Amino acid sequence: MSDERAGACERRVSVDFLCVRACVCAWRARRGRVVGCAMSYKDIALEAPLEVRTRKSIDRDRTNRVKRSESVGTIAQYWDDDRDWREKHHPNAIVDFKEFARRVEGKLLTVFLDYDGTLAPIVPEPDKAFMSDEMREAVRLCAQRFPVAIISGRSRHKVSQFIGLDELYYAGSHGLDIAGPKVTIDGRPVESKLRHQPAQWALDVMDRVAADLEVKFKDIPGTNIEHNTFCVSAHYRAVSEELRPRVEAIVDEMCASEECLIKHDGKMVWEVRPRVAWDKGKALSYLRQALLPELAEKGFKSEDVFTIYIGDDVTDEDAFMEINEELGDALGAGFLVASAPKVTAAQFSLHDCSEVLKFLTLVGELAVSGDIKTL
Repeated sequence: MSDERAGACERRVSVDFLCVRACVCAWRARRGRVVGCAMSYKDIALEAPLEVRTRKSIDRDRTNRVKRSESVGTIAQYWDDDRDWREKHHPNAIVDFKEFARRVEGKLLTVFLDYDGTLAPIVPEPDKAFMSDEMREAVRLCAQRFPVAIISGRSRHKVSQFIGLDELYYAGSHGLDIAGPKVTIDGRPVESKLRHQPAQWALDVMDRVAADLEVKFKDIPGTNIEHNTFCVSAHYRAVSEELRPRVEAIVDEMCASEECLIKHDGKMVWEVRPRVAWDKGKALSYLRQALLPELAEKGFKSEDVFTIYIGDDVTDEDAFMEINEELGDALGAGFLVASAPKVTAAQFSLHDCSEVLKFLTLVGELAVSGDIKTL
């Protein structure tokens, strides 16, 4: 890396790490680490054992979280078995739909959705992660009734192409690239003023990262480098077990070479992102706040707007935590898509994409019956 580029990178983001104490022991002492102890999703959001914070970052004087979602990895198992996880801690949203319906009665939903693993199944080749026509229709009908936003790790352009619905809000690159709808819910073209890119400086950096990784991974069969505009993904699902450590080592080397880069993990993917205090949760809050004035003009008070987020990966934990911390049970709920129990800050669970489709269909039925408000 040239001295000029290095200097530019350092000037853009001057990062001074402050590791806030890891309070695992205190947390466990307070909760009591016994099998079957009653710990709820709120505990994960409000008492996460580890937070990595930065000072003098993009917001300079503010202390901001950079990898909030990683705190879930420090929490020990708190459920007895699969049944205990789904019944006591993270009830299935289909089975427990009446409880969800009770909480949202008389409110307008704002619907936030991940893409991969939520609307479309995870596939070996990322470029072939297509959603079904039934799922697309369910999302389209939701957008006719409520504001709907997609928050994905994919580039905004790519995920919008996959979905093919211009009436949605899209946040690509884990929320680093946000734009409003291109058409109204009745199909009329609209020039949305909503556009937000909190790390514009990273565009040229990510171009260089993508090019460098393409070269470095050339001799590792099965790797797939995906340039997602404000982040670069190194997929290793098709890489042999013995070569996977090399993939991570190369990503580690890349992130260590420039202070403005940080590594994140996901489902069979390592990601290189700009080191900024922004994530899917921050994108959710940004979009919700941007929507509220427009909804107020239509007669919806902020206390009548209930936000849901559905996602399947560790990066979605940021959105679940944001809902728990900023909105609480009265104004929001997170839904984890998972076929097996795991630590999560989501309140509800859904087993797979087929259950996401069924849940969205049930939500549509609530709208038709008049139990919840619509646009």
